Amino acid sequence: MNTSVLSSLNAGLLRAMQKDEHVYLLGEDILDPYGGAFKVTKGCSSAFPERVLAAPISEAGLAGVSAGMALRGLRPVLEIMFGDFITLTADQLVNHISKFHWMYDHSVRLPMVIRAPMGGRRGYGPTHSQTLEKLFIGIPGLTLIAPLNLTGENDAQQPGGLLEDVILRTEEPVLFIENKLQYLLPVYQPQDLPELDWLVEQPVKNASMNTPTYLVRVSGAPAARVSLTAYGYMAELARQAMLKLAYEDEIFVELVIPTRLAPFDITALADSIKRTGRLVTVEEGNLTGGWGAEVMARALEEVGGRLRAAVRVAARDLPVAAAPSLENEILPDVEDIVQAVRKVVGRNE
Repeated sequence: MNTSVLSSLNAGLLRAMQKDEHVYLLGEDILDPYGGAFKVTKGCSSAFPERVLAAPISEAGLAGVSAGMALRGLRPVLEIMFGDFITLTADQLVNHISKFHWMYDHSVRLPMVIRAPMGGRRGYGPTHSQTLEKLFIGIPGLTLIAPLNLTGENDAQQPGGLLEDVILRTEEPVLFIENKLQYLLPVYQPQDLPELDWLVEQPVKNASMNTPTYLVRVSGAPAARVSLTAYGYMAELARQAMLKLAYEDEIFVELVIPTRLAPFDITALADSIKRTGRLVTVEEGNLTGGWGAEVMARALEEVGGRLRAAVRVAARDLPVAAAPSLENEILPDVEDIVQAVRKVVGRNE
């Protein structure tokens, strides 16, 4: 039976704490028996009571304390209960944590990880359903990572293995993005999805952490006509869309899934675009100024006129509603991805 993303992340946290006594967890309501709002930290305080620190509701204070711990040689892992509240850490992240390495002439390191559950579709309303990582993508010195439920044969490529690797090996601040619906997804192995082939490409520009990019194709399909790129939970929806397109329209795509959003390595996606000439980006955050806009601009710079058509899929530029019917209208789904691919193909027929 496949493990879930939630179980994998939980196991990764426990392994990291077992392997390195410098790993500490901080957050709100993370002690057992509650184990955090989404249960990723469940069992950690029972196993390592002196290294799991429950804190008051002060994300700015938590970020500052975590930074101090990292400067003193520890490896703090800070859980933000809802990713929406990452905005309260912005001063620490933007003006201090991401810059100390340069400000002090490379004499200090900040090996800290901030975990942030993002996303909607649970009826939590406008202030508990946002996808805000785009606000931090352009901050030099801050790495953004999103796990995936499609994995290779290497255990380190499991979501929990990625988290463990980041915690133990990073020497820089990392914002680790987890989607709320992604928690319950199974972690697929290659043999679980025989209709798909996927390759795992290791990072080119940053080999200090295991942050692979995945290239997914329909098994035995003709040459792809569109490059599709997404991350996190939206990569799961993109996987469903690529199969729907193959079976219903005989439109075949290559799905490129990065786990490192920033600094972003365009290599795998650019290679795919050179084969297809078309690009569709998919994200749950709202459209204006989003991840897809940055990726599209980078792709155009890299491949020039070989990118003949492109479309972005994202949430509407509205607050995320609590009512399910309105929430579904605002957030992108499988059908939105399908329609975007059909549109980008139709432009060049």
